[in-house]
Amino acid sequence: MPPAVTADLYLVHCLTNHIQQKKAEPMPFETFDLESLDKERRKAIAKSIRTINVEELKKLGEEIFRYADDPWREAFFRFVAENAGATFHHAVTSDGVNILYCRDQDKGMWFLPGSGMGPLQARGRQIMKEMITGTH
Repeated sequence: MPPAVTADLYLVHCLTNHIQQKKAEPMPFETFDLESLDKERRKAIAKSIRTINVEELKKLGEEIFRYADDPWREAFFRFVAENAGATFHHAVTSDGVNILYCRDQDKGMWFLPGSGMGPLQARGRQIMKEMITGTH
């Protein structure tokens, strides 16, 4: 092979490796930390929190998790189905993290569309309770 072709192939190889290393990694499961909520996120949650019924949740799930093979879709709809008779609250942080909380069962989850999701930990559930009751 002529040296120019070999150099070009090497350059393509290097660029491919660089691009693969720089790809945005999805947010790993369970890494969203409500413990460290800043004022902006708290304000956004307080402003956006509302009760949401199961039909609205299903519609939200269809909009956010469009692909049937999306593993987050399955987790979302399972959470809704397991708590179908309960009251849900939905809020969105200033950076687009959706928070879904079921006060009746004291369970919740967060999800960032296209990135990841996980369960609300104890502190996150406490914050959602406070936002609902207005004691934040």
